[in-house]
Amino acid sequence: MSGYQQLILGHIVLPFKEIANGYVAINNGKVARVGACEAGVPEAKEIIDFSGSYILPAAIDAQVHSRSQKGQEDFIWSTQSAAVGGVGTIVDMPYDAGCLICNKERFTAKKESAAEQARVDFALYATVHPEEGTEKIDELIKAGAIGFKFSTFGTDPERFPRISPRLMHDCMAQIANYDLVVGVHNEDDETVKSLIAECKAKQYTDYTAHSASRPIYAENLAVQQIYELGAETGCRAHVVHCSNSRGYDICNSFQKQGFDTTIEACLHYLVLSEDEDVSRLGGRAKVNPPIRNSQEREALWRHLANGNVTVVSTDHVSWSLDKKQHSNIFDNASGATGLGLLVTLLVDGAIKRNVSLTRLAQVLAYNPARLFRISHVKGALEVGKDADLVVVRKDPYIYSAKEGGYHFSDWSPYDGMKIDHQVTATMVRGQWVYKDGKVLAEPGYGQFVSPPAFED
Repeated sequence: MSGYQQLILGHIVLPFKEIANGYVAINNGKVARVGACEAGVPEAKEIIDFSGSYILPAAIDAQVHSRSQKGQEDFIWSTQSAAVGGVGTIVDMPYDAGCLICNKERFTAKKESAAEQARVDFALYATVHPEEGTEKIDELIKAGAIGFKFSTFGTDPERFPRISPRLMHDCMAQIANYDLVVGVHNEDDETVKSLIAECKAKQYTDYTAHSASRPIYAENLAVQQIYELGAETGCRAHVVHCSNSRGYDICNSFQKQGFDTTIEACLHYLVLSEDEDVSRLGGRAKVNPPIRNSQEREALWRHLANGNVTVVSTDHVSWSLDKKQHSNIFDNASGATGLGLLVTLLVDGAIKRNVSLTRLAQVLAYNPARLFRISHVKGALEVGKDADLVVVRKDPYIYSAKEGGYHFSDWSPYDGMKIDHQVTATMVRGQWVYKDGKVLAEPGYGQFVSPPAFED
């Protein structure tokens, strides 16, 4: 070959090594070669030099809620935030306001409408309705579901229902036949609801009441249940957001027993803490499970450094501010934004703690691609895979969600935070979707992604 279509130069961060002075060569939207410049720079039609910047595989955000509130964000905005933040693929949750994604018709309608709006690639979780049980699982898988999301806690019987242990067992047994992942919200329903009632009865409603009503033991009771059901059925059981160190120990213990258990941290657990941040943010930092203290935050970073964190996601949702600023913590919606900062805040945190950036390439791209069975096209800067990458440079600034007009919500729990790194550019399938402060991808550029056996 006389040359490549594109050549991207910079500090290449791969899942298992770094190339300080390297390149990524691209042809037809696919990675064609990765190498070190010392061995010679190949010819290319277009060469872009990002020397002094990190080049990582674009992130796969394993947990996004684009439609949790009607009339709010939707894919038109969530995927714009993703592009700005270095996220090349989002995995969207099935708990849309007014429309639980629990059958083929709803799944297909969401897939089609999201395809019209998306600026980056996207995949979709499905779920079940408790009254229908396992009835719709096969049709949802054939429609392209990336996996199934369940909850041990009942937030709402129609929008976010609890799936009982018996029903979850039966669902997992059926899904195991397809080798898809089951991701589960991990909080014990009886414990949490009892403690919430007790707090309210005592008029204990400040920010500390949230973590008091959702203690670590309630979280880990659910973690044990999820993994035991996976062990019994042979299903790949995944905990979608663990806030505490012991939860990762539990996952690791099942892995050592030979079970395919995985676990996910969220950005807010690695950046914020109850004592330093929730105390001042109140409802703006209310998430489920709750953000824990700074000691737990640092313990999670140690787990990440040691390879005990499978995936890091945002659990992103753009609630309107009126749903996040009540003095009574129980009156606030749960969830926060994060798509635009997933990569940069983790790069900051890793460098601060001397954690190898290769770990970030693993938890943000390599591992999620394998978790969702899309590693044939996503998750690494490897020959033949989609040329999805993010360029990150050191350029400190004070974050404001309002600035730039990139995000639907004009508030963020990270407002006012000094961030040392910025995303310079994001590429999806060989095309720049964001570069030099401009969103370049039009709605509709993003493509639907699913496991290879079920692609359209």
